[in-house]
Amino acid sequence: MENNIAIKELILKMADDALIIGHRNSEWTGIGPVLEEDIAFSSMSQDKIGHAWALYMILQEPFGDIDADTKAFNRTEKEFTCCHLVEYPIGEYDFSIMRHFLMDKAEYHRYDLLTQSSFLPLQHLSKKVKGEIKYHVMHAETWVEQLAKGNEESKARIQSALDYAYPIALSIFEKSDNEEFLKNENIFGGEEALFNLWHEDVKKHIEHYGLKMPSVTDMNKHYGGRKGYHTEHLAPLLKEMTEVFALDPKAEW
Repeated sequence: MENNIAIKELILKMADDALIIGHRNSEWTGIGPVLEEDIAFSSMSQDKIGHAWALYMILQEPFGDIDADTKAFNRTEKEFTCCHLVEYPIGEYDFSIMRHFLMDKAEYHRYDLLTQSSFLPLQHLSKKVKGEIKYHVMHAETWVEQLAKGNEESKARIQSALDYAYPIALSIFEKSDNEEFLKNENIFGGEEALFNLWHEDVKKHIEHYGLKMPSVTDMNKHYGGRKGYHTEHLAPLLKEMTEVFALDPKAEW
């Protein structure tokens, strides 16, 4: 039982993160600063939603959970376990780029750790997904560096976006009550190990770009999403995201 609970929690939070950030980033389609960025964010959003689908399918097939569409589109806000970072509206482009940078860095390192997982469905998926996220990270790095090394205004804005988004990004690393089992069984190395890899990577790049790392005194401030406690932004997002499915949940498309 502990085995199933711990693994399902890990897979579900990863899937929910990918689904919600995929939906959020898709909102840039048609309104990006340049046409190429409309295409880039749309493509990466499709990747994220594809990752979510693959993870929901792991829940369905080995564990006998509900089908992926129902899992994605027919749950209440309280049943989602996404982190707070993915829930925020897209805001200005500087915020979306910084969230993209921080989130994809974390996802890259998470999937990298999971390529060594003893749980084979996650191991096999992670080897594929890691390669896709590598390009997401490269896109984010290019934009953050470009803005940081641009003019005074662009540097100030991307620094401000970092100061705002970084504390929220710590919500990614909220621990599960069942994490020790995952570590002991070599399924996943744990959120602390993931945070340390992420922090060093982010810090190295941020300092290289000439930006300053924010100082955070309360690591837990934005925790809660993993246990179903969300920001005010998630409920309206879910309503919009599920409105077609809600018209006829039994319809076959």
